This record gives sequence, C-alpha cells and structure tokens, in this order.
Amino acid sequence: MHMGNQTEEELQQLAAVFPAKFVWGAATASYQIEGAAHEDGRGLSIWDRFATIPGKVQRGETGDIATDHYHHMHEDVELMASLGLKAYRFSIAWPRILPEGRGTINTRGLDFYERLVDALLAKGISPFATLYHWDLPVALQDQGGWLERSTAYAFADYAEIVARRLGDRLSGWITQNEPWCAAFLGYGIGVHAPGLEDQQAAITAGHHLLLSHGLAIPRLRAASKAGTPIGITLNLSPIYAADDAAETRQAFENADAFSNRWFLDPLYRGSYPEELFRARGLAHPPIQAGDMEIIATPTDFLGVNYYSRTLVAGGPEQKEPTNKPTLPGAEYTDMGWEIFPQGLTNLLLRLHNEYHVPSLYVTENGAAFKDHLNGDSVVSDPQRLDYLYKHIKAIGKAVAQGAPVHGYFVWSLLDNFEWAEGYSKRFGIVYVDYPTQRRIVKDSGHWYTAFLKAFEQAHSR
Repeated sequence: MHMGNQTEEELQQLAAVFPAKFVWGAATASYQIEGAAHEDGRGLSIWDRFATIPGKVQRGETGDIATDHYHHMHEDVELMASLGLKAYRFSIAWPRILPEGRGTINTRGLDFYERLVDALLAKGISPFATLYHWDLPVALQDQGGWLERSTAYAFADYAEIVARRLGDRLSGWITQNEPWCAAFLGYGIGVHAPGLEDQQAAITAGHHLLLSHGLAIPRLRAASKAGTPIGITLNLSPIYAADDAAETRQAFENADAFSNRWFLDPLYRGSYPEELFRARGLAHPPIQAGDMEIIATPTDFLGVNYYSRTLVAGGPEQKEPTNKPTLPGAEYTDMGWEIFPQGLTNLLLRLHNEYHVPSLYVTENGAAFKDHLNGDSVVSDPQRLDYLYKHIKAIGKAVAQGAPVHGYFVWSLLDNFEWAEGYSKRFGIVYVDYPTQRRIVKDSGHWYTAFLKAFEQAHSR
C-alpha cells in the first residue's frame, strides 16, 4: 500500500471527517484526452485551430491524438474502477454533438458519451458531465464566438440535446468550466483559443458565457430526471495581501473583483462588481433586460477549481494580480504555482459564509510535477501525493467548520494535453506514456486508492 507518510490509522481519521455520502472522483476534459479529432463526424473546435497556430502551444503540439481516450474508453473506465473511484467528471465536446455548433446533430458523438456513461454506471461510478470545457465549435467562432449573444442561445440548445440523451442517467450537470479562463485567457490576453487580445472583449465574452449558463438551466432541468443537480464550475483563487499598505488594500480589492467576484457576484448577487470595470478602465458588458436574473437562476451546487492563492502588493495601477515564486520557504509546482492548502479551506468557508452557496464540490485540484517512468511500471511522485493529502485535509477543515462540501475530483485522472503547455506538464495520478499510450498508475494514484479504502472502512463501522 502506498500511504505516503501517513499510517492507515491517520488515513482513516482523515476519512472519518467527511460525511458518508461524500463523493470521491477524478476529472478530465474532452479536448485534453479524447483525440480522434477528425473521426465519427466530429467538427472542428477553436482549440483544433488555435493549436496549429505557430507559437501558441509549446513544441507545436495539438490534441489530435492526446491520450486517445476515444479509443481507450473502456480501458480507462476499468482503470477508474481499479483505483476505487466513485465518480468521474468528464466533459462533452460540443463539436462532436453539433459539428456546426447548431443545426444537424451528429448521433455518433452522442453515442460515444452514452457508451461512456453506461460503462461508468456498470462499474458503480457516478457520471458528472461538463457541457463546456473550452472546445467551442469553429463554425460558431467564425460568427463571433462568445462575443455574440446568439452563442449563448446555441449553447442552451446544445445542452438540451445532450440532456435528452443522457439526462436520465447522470449524477450531475456542470454547464460551464472556468468561464474566467474562456473569457480572459481566450479573449482578453490571447494565450488560449480563440486568441484575441482585447480586455473589453473579455468582459463581453464573460457575460455571454454566464448568460449561456442561465439559459441552459431550465432546459437541463426539463430534459433530465427529476432532482439531477445542476451547477457551474469556477476557477477561484483566494487573494492575500503581502503587506498592510493602503495601496495594497486597493490592489487586494481589485484583484478579488477580477479573480473571484467577476463571476461569483453575478451568479449569487445578480450584479457585477464595480471594481472590475473601474480598476481596468473598462465598460460594462452589453447587458439586456432580464439578463442578470437569468444569470442568477438558482443552481444546486458550485464547482470549485482550486490550485493556488494569489498574493498581491503595491499600487492601484497594478492591473494583473501577481502570483510569482518570490516567497522564501514556499514550495511551487511545475506550473510555478505556490502550494498553499490553507487557501482552499479559506475559499470554501468564504463561499459558504459570504455567498451562502448551498452545496460545493471541489471539481478540480491537483498539481503538475516532472514525473519519470522508473523501469517498467513505477512512477514515484511524492510531491503530488503530499499535495493531494494536504489539500484533502484542508477540505476536511472546511467541512468541520460547516462548509457544505459534497465531493472532490482530482485533476487529473490522466496526464494529458495541458492547453498552451502542450504535453510538457503532467497532472495525472496515472502516467501516460505517449508513444505507446500505456497507462501506469503513479504512487499518488495508489495513495488515493488507499485513502478511498480508508474512507469506506471509516464509514462501514
């Protein structure tokens, strides 16, 4: 058993903190793992196009093959079962379902996800589906993408089409994954698809992403079995002030509005934070009558993606929050992100206390490190193992203080295509040997299995 530095008893003590119905899983995303980019009627996504632009992705890599999950799906589900996972969060590729973004349905795309869901259920694994993890059909981008209000309506149509096929079997729906990234990285600074560099465009895209979420909710409810939970996933980063100067206080407020409240406030308070526009010298998005009510449609849960905190200092003119390796004694992942588990406890408690979110899932949490296959079947990754242990412990602290957290999904099940970083960063608890597509469970994966066993034992007494 790979238990890191913890004894079996310590693992059981940690496991006992969580309620018996707590859901333990892992997460992936379609463009990052599926491959089969040109098979079975799939249309092109903005990432298919973006990845071919020279200089946009490290080493010019693409998701054309990725981890070939499209052809290894049954093997991957067997792998999840062997790890002891009780839930799996995957995303659906919009261009697989609607190659043109709207109109003609590609039933072979729906068939694939139906086979996946049925395979998961046969293994006792709860399927959670994300409808948008950044792979917008190119056909819609060519009409303006998320800058166009019509894209929000096209998304709601797409959501209903998927729900009609899968809504009787899913354990949860997630409408949007990290709309902050889709809007800001994709439209504001251009490091993600579609590659625009226009901060005002990012505000518009963000509004339409939120609108698409609100529009999809009633459609999903109507087409799914009664009581299927629906939520949205945000990437959130708690802000910490580096000192107590007045300028730092202002930088703190601006950074929080930008990193967290930009999406939290409209979802839970029905309005955008004024600091977002004031600090950045930007106009409000094109809000139409009724938009904010649609965006604030009540959901059943909020998905939280947490990797690190943001540390700010300095003058109000500073527009980008800094999250740079400058702290003595701090540890950083291969992405250059500070390892700060306490931030997750604080974040979950804030969502509970300030936003009164009824239910929380940690939908992504994990770390990239430089992994090496040792011999034939061992990948020793003590840093990731330690990262997972400390962050699960941090969630336990939030649960003990009343935060309504109901599940945890490791990012990621498999090493995969890490967007602009290509295949240079490995986040998986399972190592993928790309030339052969062999899957090798890392020590962190074995540890997670041991922890899940401890959880079952703690709750079977």
